[in-house]
Amino acid sequence: MASRILHLSDLHAGPPFNPEKAKQILEAAWQIKPTLTVLSGDFVQRADIKSQWLTVRDFIAQLPQPTIAVMGNHDVPLYNALYRMLRPNYYYKKYISPILEPVWGNEDFVAVGVNTTRSFTVDGGKLTDQQLLQLDRTLARYPDSLCKIVIMHHHPVMPPGETRDVIQNAAAALKTFDRSNVELVLCGHTHASYIGNTLEFDPDLRQGTVIVQAGTATSRRGRRWYRGKNAFNVLEIEQMRTVITQYLYLEDAARFLPVSQHQFPRRSAGVYALPLNEAVLEIVEPNA
Repeated sequence: MASRILHLSDLHAGPPFNPEKAKQILEAAWQIKPTLTVLSGDFVQRADIKSQWLTVRDFIAQLPQPTIAVMGNHDVPLYNALYRMLRPNYYYKKYISPILEPVWGNEDFVAVGVNTTRSFTVDGGKLTDQQLLQLDRTLARYPDSLCKIVIMHHHPVMPPGETRDVIQNAAAALKTFDRSNVELVLCGHTHASYIGNTLEFDPDLRQGTVIVQAGTATSRRGRRWYRGKNAFNVLEIEQMRTVITQYLYLEDAARFLPVSQHQFPRRSAGVYALPLNEAVLEIVEPNA
C-alpha cells in the first residue's frame, strides 16, 4: 500500500488566519488519512505574539499524526530585535518543535527537513554549504530504494510569474539534491502552488528533482493566480511512481477539492519513466 503525505504550508496564525478554512482542512485531512503530515513553515504572522502560537499549536494538535515541520521566516521574531539576532528560533522551538531539521521515515520514504530561515533577513532564505554537506551525509545513510524527500520553507527555483528571490546558494542546493538522489522537495513561502522539475532551471543535472510548492493553507494572503485562494497538496508514494494531487478551496462547492494531478516516475524503478498500463486498441473498419 502506498504511503500518503499531506503537505500544508503558510498557515499564518494571526490577522491573516481564516478559522473556517482551517476547519475545512481538518475535515479533509481526516478523510485523506495521511501517513505523514508535512508543515513547511510560516506558522504565525508575527512570532512575537504568544496567542498566534497557541492558535496554530491547537490546529496542529487536531491534524492526523505524525507531523514533521520546518520553520519559516515569519516564525522568526520581528519586533524583538534582541531575540531576532540572538534567539531567532526560540518561539518556534517552544511552541512547535525543538528540532529544526527533523528526519522521519518508513519503508517507502525518508523526509529530511532543512532550516532556510535567517535572523538577519525579513523575507529571504539560505542554505549554507555546511547545511548541504550535512544533508548529503544524512541522505547517504538511507538506500536509494526509498523516496528521498527534502522539506524546506523557501523556494529553491523561480516559478513562472514569481517575484520573490529564491534562496541564497540555490544553484548549489539543486546540485546537492540531484547528487543525493532527492526525488521531491516540499516547500512553500510564495503563497502560490507550483510543481516542476529542477531540470527546467539547470539542464546539466542528472535526473533533476521534483519541486512541490504549496500555496497558503489557511491565510487570506494567496498571491499571483492564487490571490485570495487556499490550497494544499497530497502525495502518494508508490513503488514505481509518485502521484501529486493539488487541492484548492472552491467557493461554489464550499470545500477543498482536487483540481489537478501530476505523476512522476520513481527513481527506484530503475528506468526513469512512468509505468504504463498495456492497452489494446480495437481497430474499427469504416462502413463500406
